[in-house]
Amino acid sequence: MKVIIFGATGMIGRSVLQECLCDAEVDAILTVGRSVTGIQHEKLKEILHTDLLDLSTIEVDLTGYDACFFCIGVSSSGMKEREYQLVTYDITMAVAQILVKLNSQMTFIYISGAGADSTEQGRVMWARVKGKTENALMRLPFNGVYMFRPAYIQPCNGIVSRTKLYRVMYSVLGSFYPVLKRIFPKSVTTTEILGRTMIKVAKQGAPTPIIESRDIHL
Repeated sequence: MKVIIFGATGMIGRSVLQECLCDAEVDAILTVGRSVTGIQHEKLKEILHTDLLDLSTIEVDLTGYDACFFCIGVSSSGMKEREYQLVTYDITMAVAQILVKLNSQMTFIYISGAGADSTEQGRVMWARVKGKTENALMRLPFNGVYMFRPAYIQPCNGIVSRTKLYRVMYSVLGSFYPVLKRIFPKSVTTTEILGRTMIKVAKQGAPTPIIESRDIHL
């Protein structure tokens, strides 16, 4: 399997990248983003590309792939809806529309979030935009499209969040992960489990296109 990862320098993107590097069935990995991972591996190729709204200059490099893990995302805190939509909806759809044209048999996996609003009518801005993005992706003619909606994700295997506030939170809560998992078994997972589950779904599919937090397990 050949895969593309967008957002490989973020916490979730890094986790799926690590798991792809360890997976014997993943033959080639391409990362595309505004910064490089710094990882050297025979299976890994990286493209530094600043304008993710326009991939026309690198289309030739995006063909022949079986799956895409789209892990780009930002916190909506302090953002106006239009600003948040630019990253969450506009960039996602620009990438997806190019990929479906080049790789119609591809499986596209999108990192959404617990509470995404499929009606697009709710009062919570980020949930509306996430829901709008999910709905638009599911209308594209990929071989398969799956929306992952994780809740709490505990970083592991050296992975850290790029957001300072989140790093502090994970540092505090990390020692309590076993307790959190017992109390909230359907809402808590790790970066390792999430990454491996994403790969599993890319290979085998899933019963429904929406993968809720409770469904993220091995």
